[in-house]
Amino acid sequence: MTTIKTISVKSFGRRVARSMLIIPAVLLVCMFILVGVLLASSPGKVEPFLDENGRPLAGSISEKIFVNINGVEQGMFIKGKDKTKPVILFLHGGPGMPEYAVSRKYPLVLENDFTVCWWEQRGAGLSYSSDILPETMTFEQLISDTLEVTNYLRKRFGQEKIYLMGHSGGSFIGIQAAARAPEFYKAYIAVAQISNQLESEKLAYNYMIEQFSRLGDKSMLQKFEKYSINEINLPSYYTMRDAPMHKLGIGTTHNMKSVISGVFLPIMLHNEYTLSEKINIWRGKFLTTKTYDLWRKLVATDLTKKVQGLHIPVYFIHGIYDYTVSYSLAQDYFEELQAPIKGFYTFELSAHSPLFEEPEKMQQILQEDVLVGVNNLADIK
Repeated sequence: MTTIKTISVKSFGRRVARSMLIIPAVLLVCMFILVGVLLASSPGKVEPFLDENGRPLAGSISEKIFVNINGVEQGMFIKGKDKTKPVILFLHGGPGMPEYAVSRKYPLVLENDFTVCWWEQRGAGLSYSSDILPETMTFEQLISDTLEVTNYLRKRFGQEKIYLMGHSGGSFIGIQAAARAPEFYKAYIAVAQISNQLESEKLAYNYMIEQFSRLGDKSMLQKFEKYSINEINLPSYYTMRDAPMHKLGIGTTHNMKSVISGVFLPIMLHNEYTLSEKINIWRGKFLTTKTYDLWRKLVATDLTKKVQGLHIPVYFIHGIYDYTVSYSLAQDYFEELQAPIKGFYTFELSAHSPLFEEPEKMQQILQEDVLVGVNNLADIK
């Protein structure tokens, strides 16, 4: 009996030893496969628009370029099916989260009627650099950069005025840039316009507590217990709130349940970025949130007092389910905002990204109202 036991222990030990060798080997193989997939999906070459014969579409533009903006090389994608169309500068949100990286997941809207500049702001994505000085990462600098990019586009495409569109954090910059230099712009289009983000965060916090209490979701409620209503401007809370927002359908999109499948994977599989550029998207996002502290500064600003009017047409696009940036507060801001022409458009199926969630409705508004300079389709005028 003793001999049998000894053999069994030795045999078991050998099996354990073999397993200990196999597991790292399997993990190593998986890692190589993952790296291979990422490299294969990261050539970094911009894809052209194609005609019905599979050839580059005549008169179209599709490029990734780097331009010196206020002393810093900054990257942008410029896309359009007809480069003679009006130019629109898109200001992404975040702060620090380039949206061209996820836009290919959704049907094209802007490129059909505009020459679109998907600029990646100082410190973000293509414009990330470890050499950027933290003291230059301010909203004042980003507004100045916006005006400089605007002038680059005006000169390059020979258009005296262009359109300006800001989404979420981009709307915080955009409305201030439009107020400062209205002579540069035909109209300002706000998608999820920020007004008083501290109040917006309080509304979202209370709404989520109420909903998870009603659902009896103790796991989610425990996460909120770590933060009081006075701590919702902390970067750690800002990071935490993504999951509960998506679970309730009030986050990035109404139907997005996971940041991994909805944001991370589309970025990592986007073939117009190199692998290093994709990594820089996350490096820039981390630094913008944690180091440059733009989020805290944004939350501390009440735009309703800072920008009370614009001298150009203004269009607010907002998803009714949006709690990332409050729908009701944006509506209140719109009603107070002075402008020669203005329109507020409610997207009934959307949360924070109506441009991507309801592209047909967005395109109709752009074609029939924005490009014509009217507000016939607006819910509120």
